Amino acid sequence: MHEEYTALFLEVALRFGSDSILESAFFERGNAVYIQGRYPESLEFYFKALELSQKLGNERDVAAAYSNIANAYSQMDNPANAVEYYQKSIEILKNGGDSIVLAASYNNLGDNYLKRNVLDSAAFYFEQSGRIYKALSYELGIGYYVGSLGIVNALKGEGDKAISQLKESISILNQENATYAVASFLPYLSDVYKSRGEYHLAIEAANQTLQIASKYQMRRPVRDAHLLLSELLELSGRTSEAFDHYKLYTKYKDSIQNLNQVNQMAKIRNDFEISQKQTEVDLLEKEATIQRLTERRQKILIYIIIGVLIVVFLIGFGLFRRYRYISRTNKIINEEKSRSDNLLKNILPSETAIELKQNGLVTPKKFDEITVLFTDFKGFSLISEGVSPEKLVHSVDYYFKQFDGIIEKHGLEKIKTIGDAYMCAGGIPSPNTSHAEDALNAAFEILQFVKITKINPPKDIIPFEIRIGLNTGPVVAGVVGTKKFAYDIWGSTVNFAARMESSSEPGRINVSENTYNLLKDKYQFTFRGEVEVKNGQVLKMYFAAA
Repeated sequence: MHEEYTALFLEVALRFGSDSILESAFFERGNAVYIQGRYPESLEFYFKALELSQKLGNERDVAAAYSNIANAYSQMDNPANAVEYYQKSIEILKNGGDSIVLAASYNNLGDNYLKRNVLDSAAFYFEQSGRIYKALSYELGIGYYVGSLGIVNALKGEGDKAISQLKESISILNQENATYAVASFLPYLSDVYKSRGEYHLAIEAANQTLQIASKYQMRRPVRDAHLLLSELLELSGRTSEAFDHYKLYTKYKDSIQNLNQVNQMAKIRNDFEISQKQTEVDLLEKEATIQRLTERRQKILIYIIIGVLIVVFLIGFGLFRRYRYISRTNKIINEEKSRSDNLLKNILPSETAIELKQNGLVTPKKFDEITVLFTDFKGFSLISEGVSPEKLVHSVDYYFKQFDGIIEKHGLEKIKTIGDAYMCAGGIPSPNTSHAEDALNAAFEILQFVKITKINPPKDIIPFEIRIGLNTGPVVAGVVGTKKFAYDIWGSTVNFAARMESSSEPGRINVSENTYNLLKDKYQFTFRGEVEVKNGQVLKMYFAAA
């Protein structure tokens, strides 16, 4: 019913509504498809709502749009974009915005860290949200807060505390008719019972999840509930029922990780940002200008030839004018072409830029094995609060310029920076067999540079400490955007590399088992334990010794 209502509301708003009504329609439509698990589609509506909120100057709605966009990115396993938009929402709301929306943004940011298993950061942001909700006596928010802490304690292995908090949360949320939230917390309660061997209670919680999710057509919770019931029933010896649920799980399994959705998500985001920050040079317009100048030169040549046949005097005069015009035109063409080429090469890898110029698009490529390198400064957020913005930006620029030179020296490709994090990779866009060794050598040199800078920092440069992480595996790479191009890579390899960095220590290089297996005969490593990553996968970690 909600689906039909929001579709009709949007149709009417597009035909007759004001900007404020249309803004509400986009929000409602985005929420409707979000609940159904259609996250790329929800992003499209949230970005349209954001554009209208900014046009109307409604800061509260701008913050709400940022928060909704972040939620969708989080569900699509894109933590970098999720954190970026949560922080945008929080920055607006901290300056006098809606306290409830601020608390929700803190809770959602905590949830994003929870998905990455950064439990201390997750708990910190949940506590921030809980402090606001309690001050406002906002029961729905308190329900989310208590349940989120229950999940953290469940992952920490504190079963009794987790069960108590999750039950309390579900009770509050049921009283508030927050069915989507109840369907989100019940599986965690089921998992805790499962870990304790209390399969009958685990199955009961999983069945409640399935009933709620099915009633409200929540595609992802329905899918996950069938998978959970399949596992629990198999553990209970009810194999026939387990198989039935597994078949239903495969039926409902969606394609959120599909590359086409990733490309659609990035395209929506970049198209919106391009509408706000026009690039200094419009590459398509430049190519059109070159084409028009070339056609005009050809027409003038025809006119001059005709003039030559009419009168000799006009031949000389026409040739003289033509000489001057061609000189000016060629100069313009060469300048514009050079500028376009340089701009593309600054944005994209050289061979990718050539492919884009020749074909007008870049075909996404799968690389079977590359090595991804992540760096991050220790205590950056705390340090940034105690220095001027000018000194902070100057210092980060100083370090990142040095990193750029180091990775270029070792044949790595810079992917992007996110705040104080620096990401690059070896083995792309041109595959090679030395990518792991190249990345580790670059990491050693980066680490040495940071250590030297800390001992003897230049004037006005902050002496940071750095953590470095490496992981090796397959990725998909491509170019996103229609005007403001960006070269990026996707896949669990990237997420695991980020996890290696966050699990490292200041002044150390933490590599995954995948990277270690390629380099163990050439370098010295120290085993330092295991870490659980997405879907229960466990990776061994090693510190690299110079």
